Amino acid sequence: MKREFAVIGLGRFGGSICRELSEEGMEVLAIDLAEDKVNEFKNIASHAVIADATDEKVLKELGVRNIEHVIVAIGDNIQASILTTLMLTELGVKKITVKAQNDYHEKILNKIGADQVVHPERDMGKRIAHNIISNNILDHLELSDDHSIVEVKAGTKMSGKTLVDLDVRANYGCNIVAIKQEHNKQINVSPMATEMINKGDILIVIGADKDISRFEKQLVVDDD
Repeated sequence: MKREFAVIGLGRFGGSICRELSEEGMEVLAIDLAEDKVNEFKNIASHAVIADATDEKVLKELGVRNIEHVIVAIGDNIQASILTTLMLTELGVKKITVKAQNDYHEKILNKIGADQVVHPERDMGKRIAHNIISNNILDHLELSDDHSIVEVKAGTKMSGKTLVDLDVRANYGCNIVAIKQEHNKQINVSPMATEMINKGDILIVIGADKDISRFEKQLVVDDD
């Protein structure tokens, strides 16, 4: 059964989410005040409507309360974002994800019932910064203010060693939760302690940022 989503605000962030969800075969209701934005997505989303999401009556008429997940991706209008989130909370929407402009905005959204608050520009900036700093950090996903999950590329310091040899948890305080092997592209989730790492393997590492940083500097280094 197709899952149902609503995306409110069809700027770069909301539009991107709308496209991806639609391409994955989801039912998507796209909402924006701007006619040109709605027209852009009328052949992409399941339904695209011009509407004021801060009007509770309009949301009721659109049947938003029956949609399992609503994404509020309103751009620079923080007041409209807050009012829309409040309306959705009062309507009893199961899950509400909201784009925040800043930390103050996030605090308010959390207080009024948002289930998930995202900072796409800030988070993307962090990911790009991590990738710039180290050629061996392939991707970075923030789990909380001080914990992350990263993809790292094994270099010569790790090559030919097992997880027992490296003992990453004891030595660095983080965990290797999966290994994508370079030679056959297979992904080994929850690898055995005897699993051998080869140069070029992709490691999925989870832990506190300070521990991951220490692990990277001491073991995951550009050594070519």
